[in-house]
Amino acid sequence: MSTLAAPSSISGTASALRRLYFVRFAFAIVWALVMFTMASKISPVAAVLLVLYPLFDVGAAVVDAKASRATRSPVLLYVNMAVSLVAAVGVGIAAASGIPAVLRVWGAWAIVSGLVQLIVAVPRRKMGGQWPMIISGGISILAGASFVASAGADKPMLTSAIGYAVPGGIFFLISALRLGRAAKEN
Repeated sequence: MSTLAAPSSISGTASALRRLYFVRFAFAIVWALVMFTMASKISPVAAVLLVLYPLFDVGAAVVDAKASRATRSPVLLYVNMAVSLVAAVGVGIAAASGIPAVLRVWGAWAIVSGLVQLIVAVPRRKMGGQWPMIISGGISILAGASFVASAGADKPMLTSAIGYAVPGGIFFLISALRLGRAAKEN
């Protein structure tokens, strides 16, 4: 497969990613607002929301893989789907053990999915709008390490997971806005 895609392929991919990133922004913000009301304990609704977040990531990776086939191999996106699916199951199981267990699983997921996001975004940077994704991937790796570390705190709370979703959503918004130009130019 050639690493140089036709301009119409790049434009189509940029347009599809732009729509996806707007949806991801909206989801992250709404999720964070709802989750903020339950950050001190894991209620049944909070457990469902915690599982829903990585499941949404699976769905987003499916859409991304479909949109990206014309410009790149989606293998790493398949890896992200698997990692996020395992994370959703892990978070569901960890929710029964409490916030520290959830933070450890969430942290491991943030590290691995951030690394995948970073590796996927670097070759896409020529498309435009990917620097926010590169930065977000790097921050995700660091945030994941902090989640794992904060799991050992005296009174760990889920606010760090909320703090992860909001900036991530903002990075998706910035990338979507920047992709607008790439979708029109190519």
